[in-house]
Amino acid sequence: MVYADLHVHTTRSDGGLELEAVPAAAQRAGVDVVAVTDHDRLQPFDGPTVERDGVTIVHGIELRVERETGQRLDLLGYGVESTSALESVVDQIQANRIERGQAIVDCVEDRLEVDLGVTVTDGFGRPHVARAIDAHPDADYDYADAFAHLIGSDGPCFVPREIPSFDRGLEVLSGACRVVSLAHPLRYSDSEGALEIAPELDAVERWYPYGRDVDAGLALVDEVLERHDLLATGGSDAHDDELGRAGLSRAAFERLGLS
Repeated sequence: MVYADLHVHTTRSDGGLELEAVPAAAQRAGVDVVAVTDHDRLQPFDGPTVERDGVTIVHGIELRVERETGQRLDLLGYGVESTSALESVVDQIQANRIERGQAIVDCVEDRLEVDLGVTVTDGFGRPHVARAIDAHPDADYDYADAFAHLIGSDGPCFVPREIPSFDRGLEVLSGACRVVSLAHPLRYSDSEGALEIAPELDAVERWYPYGRDVDAGLALVDEVLERHDLLATGGSDAHDDELGRAGLSRAAFERLGLS
């Protein structure tokens, strides 16, 4: 049973769950603690955690950064107490997200000769575009096809984002968060390269709905956690209302010191 799902997205970024609906979704899943980790967004509540309808909500953030090697990684910050430095970085990212989102929408609409009917606002991301393509009666692509053939990283309508360096991202997260973790290390094409940054962090996301055939990869993660005496985090990376597909036991959550 998952006690704490520490990787959940809402409509404040590219999730489908309203922030106000998080407690009800957690209760349906039997989850006691949820970290809301919207992409490059701060949450509209004070303090590192809040209680809502018997559910503990951890103020989190998922921040994409780029290493000097060119590898792009996601860092999860937990127990956010906002600082001016973090707010400045987030504001810059959100401004670029809007510009980039509009460029992607314009490209897709021109290419497919359709009007997607979307408004590009704060928190807009490619999943919003993919959902609009899937829902449009004259677009011959479903959600997965949209990424595979149009807006994926090698697609004709892909536009890269401007993101902070790893050093800058870690600096602002460390100054504002109680725990900074590497997100889903086995999702990167170079997992070993991604884990090279682990010693500079507090934690690594160990529990995640990777699917099958990850035993060797998890053994590598466990070895890194033990060698560098790091904390383990975990979550479902939910972009819908189904929470608790992965996460922490109560004992593992309490070791993070977020409660």
